[in-house]
Amino acid sequence: MSNRPTIMGTRHVIAAGHYLAAHAGFKILEAGGNAVDAGVAAGIAMGVLQTDKVSFGGVAPLIVYLAKKKEIHCIDGLGVWPKAVTPDFFQKFHGGKIPPNELRSVVPAAPDSWITALERFGTMTFGEVASAAIRFASEGFPMYPLMSEFITKNQSSYERYPASKKIFLPKGKPPQPGEMFVQADLGRTLQYMADVEKANKRKGRRLALRAARDAFYKGDIAAAIVKHHQKVGGLMRMEDFAEFSIKFEPTVKAKFNGVEVHACGPWSQGPVLPMALNILKNDNLQALGHNSPEYIHVVTEALKLAFADRHQHFGDPNFVKVPIKGLMSDKYAVHRRGMIAADRASPGMPFAGNPATLEDLPHRWMTPAQSEEAPGPGDTTYTCCIDRHGNAFSATPSDGSNNSPVIPGVGLVCSGRGTQSWSDPTHPCSVAPGKRPRLTPSPALAFKNGKVLMPFGTPGGDVQPQSMLQVFLNVNVFGMDAQDAIEAPRFANYSFPGSFEPHAYYPGRLYLEGRIPAAAGEVLKQLGHKVHWWDDYTWLAGAPCTIVVDQKTGILHGGADPRRPAYVLGW
Repeated sequence: MSNRPTIMGTRHVIAAGHYLAAHAGFKILEAGGNAVDAGVAAGIAMGVLQTDKVSFGGVAPLIVYLAKKKEIHCIDGLGVWPKAVTPDFFQKFHGGKIPPNELRSVVPAAPDSWITALERFGTMTFGEVASAAIRFASEGFPMYPLMSEFITKNQSSYERYPASKKIFLPKGKPPQPGEMFVQADLGRTLQYMADVEKANKRKGRRLALRAARDAFYKGDIAAAIVKHHQKVGGLMRMEDFAEFSIKFEPTVKAKFNGVEVHACGPWSQGPVLPMALNILKNDNLQALGHNSPEYIHVVTEALKLAFADRHQHFGDPNFVKVPIKGLMSDKYAVHRRGMIAADRASPGMPFAGNPATLEDLPHRWMTPAQSEEAPGPGDTTYTCCIDRHGNAFSATPSDGSNNSPVIPGVGLVCSGRGTQSWSDPTHPCSVAPGKRPRLTPSPALAFKNGKVLMPFGTPGGDVQPQSMLQVFLNVNVFGMDAQDAIEAPRFANYSFPGSFEPHAYYPGRLYLEGRIPAAAGEVLKQLGHKVHWWDDYTWLAGAPCTIVVDQKTGILHGGADPRRPAYVLGW
């Protein structure tokens, strides 16, 4: 039994990583906006409400489905390394480390992602969809426990930078739950963009939106970020902003039990999810039993194989050749499934494979194994929406504030997503000017019978595809409703080099939520998994949201994870 009901609607439903963001998007829907208008409103709002884990100046990958045209569009929402960086920069000057400061910054992509989505697929203005976010920033919102706990835990990180300290440690200490949390500079930045748009409204909606975008990338906001970088030895320059543009990218897809799952491409970790589904699609998972040790074992081993290929192959396709067609092929999936033993776990990350020859590839770029330390969370948020027209929106905005400084006077972090690159020039996601880091945020959108079935996604860094896979299987194998599928106990492994600097590696490490029976944990130990236990409910297991469409009745069933302040609203 779930702690919350599945929210059902016949007109529109929206879910988001914070309840006020869900409300912001819902107000847009009620005002006549479509799924893109509402999703962007929720996304921008989360860049205010969850600035511990999300920045308006961060990343915002998204997938949109247009029902009338039956089109799927994917925006990468991911910035690039500045021109001043060199492939050996961090090896030459920083001992191979990418430090937690301005030097890990890439060009902010979220503003371009939101505005481009509005321009191409929305109906409303930036000022309209950003109005709630402007209010939350300028007037404040009540601090909630999870964000307060995060700031408290990372207080020393916020103390390093005066602008960050001013915002996140008002009166010299972390804000407590229930206290109003104001981000005045961020409110002024968002209002400035809305004012520029309004000043250009006579030029028409499209050009006015472009003017708001240019206010960020070619105007005072970019200038303030560059001024700060020049002052502290950062690498960002005006030409990096002026020449930047988000990219429309093809999705990758897999078919599982008649459901077609679309995910972001190998510039992100998106393909991990459909690759794991390909490996598992010929297994009778239902017969194994939900969260039985046998089920947890085979799902974990399939994910390990997909993560091994992520480590070996994924990177910006504009710079490296990713054999994505082969990696997604049925032939390769069958070969990889044959590597899973029913009676033993792989002790560490399995070998990656060559999809052309089916040969194993030796490990490369491996970081030292960690023993006792707990894996870092790596985090973000998520929102999804389906509107009255059948349009769907799925987005995973991100970029936290604890390891990248807030830009003085602007009130936002200049995307620190460079933490997901590697300093080794031979690695597929190495540093290079104009290159995108390999992104963990990766929304998904599933279809059945040619119609939208479920947008879904989650925060959680490397846990994202793992919790998304489990929620998807809970719905499409075990027949759970949306909320039950989300609240069911989860598990995650860390048997691969992590996506975040310093790319920690925990061979064989498998975490189980405490509601999974202890007896199952013992069986998994006997199979060779290094079992660790989470609490019964933990935010470390991600916080998925989804909307599942009953294709017979058209009723929308929304779910949001109570492990965090996620919420869903419908009508």
